[in-house]
Amino acid sequence: MIKSLSHLPTAEASQDTLAGQFTDLHPPLNQRQAEIESARCLYCYDAPCVNACPSDINIPRFIRNIAQDNINGAAQTILESNILGGSCARVCPTEVLCEQACVRNHSDECEPVKIGLLQRYATDNMQFSSHPFKRAAATGKTVAVVGAGPAGLSCAHRLAMLGNQVVIFEAQGKPGGLNEYGIAKYKMTDNFAQKEVEFLLQIGGIELRYGLALGHNLSLHELQKDYDAVFLGIGLGASRQLGLTGEDAPGLMAAVDYIKELRQADDLTALPVAKRAVVIGAGNTAIDMAVQMARLGADQVTLVYRRGTESMSATEHEQDIAKANQVKIVTWAQPKEVLLDDSGNVSAMRFEKTMLDASGKLTGTGELLDIPADGVFKAIGQTFDESSLNDVNLGRDGDRIRIDDGFRTSLSGVYAGGDCVAPGEDLTVQAVQHGKLAAMSIHQDLMTNVEAA
Repeated sequence: MIKSLSHLPTAEASQDTLAGQFTDLHPPLNQRQAEIESARCLYCYDAPCVNACPSDINIPRFIRNIAQDNINGAAQTILESNILGGSCARVCPTEVLCEQACVRNHSDECEPVKIGLLQRYATDNMQFSSHPFKRAAATGKTVAVVGAGPAGLSCAHRLAMLGNQVVIFEAQGKPGGLNEYGIAKYKMTDNFAQKEVEFLLQIGGIELRYGLALGHNLSLHELQKDYDAVFLGIGLGASRQLGLTGEDAPGLMAAVDYIKELRQADDLTALPVAKRAVVIGAGNTAIDMAVQMARLGADQVTLVYRRGTESMSATEHEQDIAKANQVKIVTWAQPKEVLLDDSGNVSAMRFEKTMLDASGKLTGTGELLDIPADGVFKAIGQTFDESSLNDVNLGRDGDRIRIDDGFRTSLSGVYAGGDCVAPGEDLTVQAVQHGKLAAMSIHQDLMTNVEAA
């Protein structure tokens, strides 16, 4: 039971019924569907979909391979650019990346090739007799990777492929990062995050150590002394605060904390359910939280955002998912006060209506709106966990680590990538790309130093 929601009732539906609410959001393509869809690709020479892909996957090539029934070839094309291509096929916002760039949008059909589903088809149906990538000759170098999320895993795999030994330090009890703990349960089903990690580790040369958190029982200074290089893929480990009195009251919690519990729950009937839920935020995490609470049996779910829907970071596709699950979206309202009942539990959330003033600045109108709630979930973004780097002076831009074009931080031999760096877009696919490129930079620097010596 989640402590801050322990006063709430648990789900009323049976385990089988609830499990049925968290099956694949988008069912995978079957062989015939994949054949038909792959035939729609025009195999553009200067493909705009490739330019729109943060991980530089050769999309026309892998789709042509599918059309030719060369599934392993398609998968290898994907994985050589994005070793977490299976999870990215499930969670990547293809509707605003590769599929938005697809030239089919401008044809008579006005329907892009289903690139994400084709990518999933390839990675789900590959049948390699052994890991498709081989390790280079041993370099004698060992690199510490902090964080077993998409950035850290991608970095570790590429470093190992280049012949380095890698030790990954992970705070949680499982690898995967947000793929394991932070994605809506209906987006990543069937324990896929762990299966993907198991496949990745087949490259060899990677050791995982759990229960080790930077700034707590893991020191960056010690890692610098013990390893030839360090990569930080630590994400953004703290939830932003509303800054309101009553924020710690029972019934109010960070959305990511609830999603984590939901993803790890074997028995969904044991989860506390807010019958009247309010979600504060405008991103995919806010949508994930709202939709999942609705599917668990909430009577009323309201998502509230301080600006208009056109400013929401959640894509239109994600917003449509929320609406299809009867989530009410209220815009132009900002949190004002947490309202409590006689027992000190959350009873409602008070908002102030907002508007843009003459200079375009968001301002309150003075008009108040009270929304009854026995559960309020903050999804207003993540920020840097200051305790993780309390023993070092690392260059920062706001709450992100500052890096150069080679993912080098201000500390010698320390690199970083993923959500924790500036610039970052909080996308799994971008984190994977950061990890891959950082690994190549680390390897080049290590080999240059060897030659110089």
